[in-house]
Amino acid sequence: MAALAAPYARALADVITEANINPAQVERQLADFASAWHESAPLREVFSDPSFSIEEKVLILDKLNARLQMGREVRNFIAVLIRHGRLHLFDEMLTEFRREMNHRLGVSEVEVTTAHKLDDATRSALEAQIAGLTKGPIAATFYEDSSLMGGAIVRIGSTVYDGSIRGRLDRLEQELAAS
Repeated sequence: MAALAAPYARALADVITEANINPAQVERQLADFASAWHESAPLREVFSDPSFSIEEKVLILDKLNARLQMGREVRNFIAVLIRHGRLHLFDEMLTEFRREMNHRLGVSEVEVTTAHKLDDATRSALEAQIAGLTKGPIAATFYEDSSLMGGAIVRIGSTVYDGSIRGRLDRLEQELAAS
């Protein structure tokens, strides 16, 4: 589905870039809509129900927007999704929009997997170390996997740095088997 979502995400990125709008502000507005979308089954039902006309759905969007106070560009983007029958792809479009804006802003997307949840200070220190590796800003997503036993696995694009205890044990096992 990313193949369908990406062109819409790029178009939104083009619009906000041309209008010189803060991407973080747009992302917050999209996240606010996503929250309303996920928290309200009736809202999802109305937007997916073909018995409601596109005009009625856009009017509902406008009533929702009165509460969410999305910018014109974000409201229009969601209206385009409604008109094209693509609102069901909203989550993928949000992900693709983040990816597109990170690419345009030179932000490296990083996945960090640790054995346990990190406190804020440790997380910040790890992010700073990773930013040093990428030589630029990062957007880190953190995951937990207790099977790592300790340490961390960091994925920057297609490069993986495995500093986990499990990874070290696996490498030691391979070295011993090769001897």
